[in-house]
Amino acid sequence: MAPQKTVGILGGGQLGRMLTHPAALLGIPLLILDSGSYTPAKQTLLPPENQQGHLDGPFTSEPHIRELAKKCDILTVEIEHVNADVLEAVEKEGLCEVQPSPSTIRLIQDKFQQKKYLSERGIPVSPFDELPSNPTENDFKNLTDKLGLPVMLKAKTLAYDGRGNSPLKSTSSEDIKKSLDFLGDRPLYAEGWCSFVKEVAVMVVRNKEGQVKSYDAVETIHRDSILRVCLAPLRGDQSLNARARQLAESAVGHLTGAGIFGVEMFLMEDGSLLLNEIAPRPHNSGHHTIEACNTSQFENHLRAILSLPLGSTDLIVPSAAMVNILGSSSEMGPIEAMRDNALSVKGATIHLYGKKESRKARKMGHITLTAENDAELTENLRKILFSQPDSNSEWIDKIAPPNPLENHSHKKPLIGIIMGSDSDLPIMLPATKILNQFKIPYELTITSAHRTPEKMIKYSKSASNRGLRVIIAGAGGAAHLPGMVASETVLPVIGVPVKASVLDGVDSLYSIVQMPRGIPCATVGINNSTNAALLAIKILGTAIPKYQIALEEYSKKLEEEVLQKCEKLEVDGWEKYVKETLKK
Repeated sequence: MAPQKTVGILGGGQLGRMLTHPAALLGIPLLILDSGSYTPAKQTLLPPENQQGHLDGPFTSEPHIRELAKKCDILTVEIEHVNADVLEAVEKEGLCEVQPSPSTIRLIQDKFQQKKYLSERGIPVSPFDELPSNPTENDFKNLTDKLGLPVMLKAKTLAYDGRGNSPLKSTSSEDIKKSLDFLGDRPLYAEGWCSFVKEVAVMVVRNKEGQVKSYDAVETIHRDSILRVCLAPLRGDQSLNARARQLAESAVGHLTGAGIFGVEMFLMEDGSLLLNEIAPRPHNSGHHTIEACNTSQFENHLRAILSLPLGSTDLIVPSAAMVNILGSSSEMGPIEAMRDNALSVKGATIHLYGKKESRKARKMGHITLTAENDAELTENLRKILFSQPDSNSEWIDKIAPPNPLENHSHKKPLIGIIMGSDSDLPIMLPATKILNQFKIPYELTITSAHRTPEKMIKYSKSASNRGLRVIIAGAGGAAHLPGMVASETVLPVIGVPVKASVLDGVDSLYSIVQMPRGIPCATVGINNSTNAALLAIKILGTAIPKYQIALEEYSKKLEEEVLQKCEKLEVDGWEKYVKETLKK
């Protein structure tokens, strides 16, 4: 068996730190180059046995990179702001293999060239244009004539966490000066303004043999241009997750080299996706994969560059979130307070990065949350978000809505109750009482197979991607609603036949049970939404054990009620029983 190859990492920050964890488990020797002897990555893994220590020096320094290359088999990066020319030279000289390729790192370092390269290869991006050096007011006028106002001015290089972006709202001297002062003396370009609905990210891993795998897309939520929260998986219409993954895989397919890539994009109002930018390394939007997926982005990065089999990218939990822990000042107290608060939150895992100095907006750690469903995740996410030093209830309520008012739909439902008409509502209300009793989040709405067919189809197709697990559909008369919904969703549908003014509801029952092969639709007794709710809970219980336990307790209570009645009947006799019990 050949000895394990040594991997050199340029950069010793938190991403390098999280690479050390799977490296230790897989027995992969790592050697880290960064300034300082106790950087986040150097704290968590000893250097290889034949090395005196990790390298101390700038990860952009040619002598230090060459020294690292001589001691390693493969070089990789945890930050793209490295010296791509030196990396290209050491690879050409045969000192060391570099992954991802230096040409990819160089391309991605310049956001304008990256955008141009992807656009020329058919990847959808926002409109963009280059600015000359020392741009004049006339240059800005020409630019905005082409791209419109407002525009986003961006530094081509050395930009991350919003530090290289400045919105330009007008071509006034004052606004131009404000943006130029913020961006500094750097080459610039501009992008047309994107009125997006959500920001989205997809992690993509590719090995040296060209095999590509993507993780489920996530929603990324920023505040002051800094990523604060990720929600996984991305919720939306039926095809959104697949389309985001396809776009990300296509974009990475145009790059060279192996490793993990973070692909950021915008979801537009018309449902289209525009690629924003790519990071050639582990990414903040993939941190949740450590707890939420079969194989983390960090482990898969190492597997990819070492030609080891790629691990599964599947989620192993239904719902997950990642919250960044940011410094608010030089004080460590707020960081420790967030940590201590998270210790009592179900499903929370804390990652502190070992940074000894805090400052405003510095990434000091993150918290991953996993949950059995979106409602549970939302409830626990609120506890984490409100522990932040800069917590803002208006901002938090948009991300993690509070529980609904009584008799109102939950924002993160597990069960959907629908009916064709408001006249069906009295029949469907017993289902809500059962779901309330079991504390199951649900929504209730009206959609008709005949009068609002487009709404019905949209509801059905989006149900699964919104986190619903079961649909209860009540309908009378022709009762097409349950069957039509069943034909448009992958979720189980339970029909409740509603008794109409004629035929006693038998027509509704027959309509629901007579679905063609391939379109199953369950049903219960006429007007019996109670049983529909209980059946829905049994379906949930196959994946969420606490509901099975609750159903067992419910069944025991039913048994106790019957046994109590038997005892009373024995004691009182049936004549008295009828008078005192059944006639009440």
